[in-house]
Amino acid sequence: MSKDINILYISLSGNTKYFIGKLTKYFAEHEITVNAINVKENPEPTKLTAPFVTFLPAFLEGGNGVNNGDREILTGRLGQYLDYQDNFAHCYGIVGSGNRNFNKQFALTAHQYAERYDFPFIADFELRGSESDPERIAREIIYARAQFENQPVGE
Repeated sequence: MSKDINILYISLSGNTKYFIGKLTKYFAEHEITVNAINVKENPEPTKLTAPFVTFLPAFLEGGNGVNNGDREILTGRLGQYLDYQDNFAHCYGIVGSGNRNFNKQFALTAHQYAERYDFPFIADFELRGSESDPERIAREIIYARAQFENQPVGE
């Protein structure tokens, strides 16, 4: 199994980008390199051939996220990137984020993407993440990648 973790994400308010920085630092301490693409900064899709994980904050339109207000806004460029030349086929899961004050809308966009593209919802975190989130989510990413590559964890 490769020692690299490839991440495709979008960060509009800066919270997700900040968390990716914390996650990158955590992985570096464990001799794992993170290669990350922020769709906001690199909006022109390219063909992705290596397995990757996606990070997506929740940006929904009003409502309660269930009966109404579950239409995604702002993060459509990430979906376009996933659609481009079937990049989604190399995605082994998605991590969602948002603000828990939004109740059922918290991380809902990532759940919608998991359903749309048929890849696993791996984990979620709030805003910029807690102190323990990088380690927790790193473990979940490693596990999801091993499952995707049909390899035992730790190989």
